[in-house]
Amino acid sequence: MTLVIDASVATKWVLSEPDSDRAAQLREIENDFIAPALIVAEIGNAIWKRVTWKEIAQDDAVRAAEIAVSLLSRLTPMDDLVGRALEIAVALKHPIYDCFYLALAERERAPLMCADGPLFEKAKKLKTVEVRKL
Repeated sequence: MTLVIDASVATKWVLSEPDSDRAAQLREIENDFIAPALIVAEIGNAIWKRVTWKEIAQDDAVRAAEIAVSLLSRLTPMDDLVGRALEIAVALKHPIYDCFYLALAERERAPLMCADGPLFEKAKKLKTVEVRKL
């Protein structure tokens, strides 16, 4: 089964966070993970924060980012999704960067797996996308 993965799940694959064990289990069950290309920047930003907080060494951070991205089967260019992502953002009154994931899930008819509470709650209002909480 194809799943759209948001950055809140992908970072749990490589960083010790609440529910990291559940994210790891997901990788054992499924293996076709897709995301908008934006996820690369979001994963990098989450890992960068850990470096600045001195929770992870820079070399380990670089490796973690590379591993997280390598676990994704396909990245979709953002320009392929921008129109629909903006429509969803306006409809949900939610930041567009999260809506790229929703637009991709809608287009691919694939569930969105997320660990982001606010996104999950907003996405439940969108009847064209199945959203699963990690």
